[in-house]
Amino acid sequence: MIDEKKVKQCRDDISKLKKEISRVVVGQTKIVDGLIRATISDGHVLVEGIPGIAKTLVIKALATASGCKFNRIQFTVDLLPSDIVGVTGYEKERGFFIIRGPIFTNFMLADEINRAPPKAQSALLESMQERQATVGKETIPTPLPFLVMATINPIETSGTYALPEAQVDRFLFKLHMGYPKIEEEKLIIERNISLKKFEKYKIKPILNPERLIEMQELAKEIGHTDKIKNYITEMVNATRKPKKYNIKLGDYIEWGSSPRACIGLFIAAKAEALMEGEAFITPQHIKDVAHDVMRHRIILNYKGQAEGVKTDDIIKEILTKVPVP
Repeated sequence: MIDEKKVKQCRDDISKLKKEISRVVVGQTKIVDGLIRATISDGHVLVEGIPGIAKTLVIKALATASGCKFNRIQFTVDLLPSDIVGVTGYEKERGFFIIRGPIFTNFMLADEINRAPPKAQSALLESMQERQATVGKETIPTPLPFLVMATINPIETSGTYALPEAQVDRFLFKLHMGYPKIEEEKLIIERNISLKKFEKYKIKPILNPERLIEMQELAKEIGHTDKIKNYITEMVNATRKPKKYNIKLGDYIEWGSSPRACIGLFIAAKAEALMEGEAFITPQHIKDVAHDVMRHRIILNYKGQAEGVKTDDIIKEILTKVPVP
């Protein structure tokens, strides 16, 4: 049996973490929640949003408040794999040695990942999946916890490379980061880091890497029933066989979600339950994470793309049509 006191303590610690982040980040609560949930799930996040809405600030604030290391890589057309993982150097006195790249950190921002060629993008995949990187002939584990937040600018397509579906599928979540509310933007005018440096906010480390790893392990112990597993598989199956569930927007689906969607819903629902201080998964936890887990795992056909159908609309219909246990 899971220790419910530990679950409640995690909820309290996460609440303090979010409060500390809010000292520098105005609004964007869904993004902050998504990043924390991904960290507890030991997954990675793809964020789509226009420039200037604090994507870098959010991940940097999370890393600082978590007591973890943070690095940022600006993905460009001339980026090389060695710029990510590092290189092997040589000095007469030392012989061969490794200069580690920015991938060896806890929180890494891969900014505008679709601007780099596929060869550079693939250098990220080993680290994301295996939590390690190969430099020369040596394979080195990345620090734990390890979270990659990759961003995509939806406005500019010139000079970009489309991310392969297999690569997109490696991200646990895809989050949409939008404009702040008017009230929030008024606060941003006063508190923006163009006028006041990030260091001036003196963000305190509420957690540390060891505590985050403890949360990851505790999340795995969150309870569930066979009904929950059935609900997850039914939801994912609805993306593959929409007619069976009377999903009207199913006509726009070319390919349904992969088995990673089932795994992602299961793991993310456990993390969501932990964040709320609950020891068991409920159907509502699955509903709360469904859009983030599935929106990039449904591939639209040409008709759907031409008519501007959103995968979020399909997921919304699935949530209303699939029976809740």
